Amino acid sequence: MPESLKSQDKTSLEFDEVIKRCHEIFFKKTLDYGTAWRILRLESITDQIYIKALRIRTLEDSSHSMIDEGIPSEFMGIVNYSVIALIQISMKGEESLSLEPEMVNNLYKEMILETKTLMFSKNHDYGEAWRNMRVSSMTDLILMKLLRIKQIEDNKGGTLISEGVKAGYQDILNYSVFALIKLQPGFHSGDINSSL
Repeated sequence: MPESLKSQDKTSLEFDEVIKRCHEIFFKKTLDYGTAWRILRLESITDQIYIKALRIRTLEDSSHSMIDEGIPSEFMGIVNYSVIALIQISMKGEESLSLEPEMVNNLYKEMILETKTLMFSKNHDYGEAWRNMRVSSMTDLILMKLLRIKQIEDNKGGTLISEGVKAGYQDILNYSVFALIKLQPGFHSGDINSSL
């Protein structure tokens, strides 16, 4: 098997393992809280992700944390809030705030499949360059994407040449998964408290 295909298979397995953990938390919280997040406008979701990304950057720049929840937990939260944003985009115009757990489960999987497909297209073109990146660089790229999304939102969704908000959330989700893959040695099930 060519080396590039082996790498893609490895990435696929690692991606699925990270998503499995994120999805488990998302689904349990859906059972606890329902779909209260349906009330959120995209701008609010963007701000929530921004807060998490800024906290990651603060933790990366500091050796002291006031709250006993680490970087992996925040990246998991970014994955799940990105999925929420993608679901909200897909359900634009749909009034219902309450969704059945099975429907939420299916929507989550649908958004992940679409985002993973995008990841593989880009990963093929860039030759898994992310593996040589620092996690801190991924944090900065997520923050940059968020600032771009905020600008698009302030422009009422209009862009002249750039990718739209949906593509931004997909990139943020994928960078967060890559970061979690790179953090695997410290990525334990205990680091889940703030993951949504």
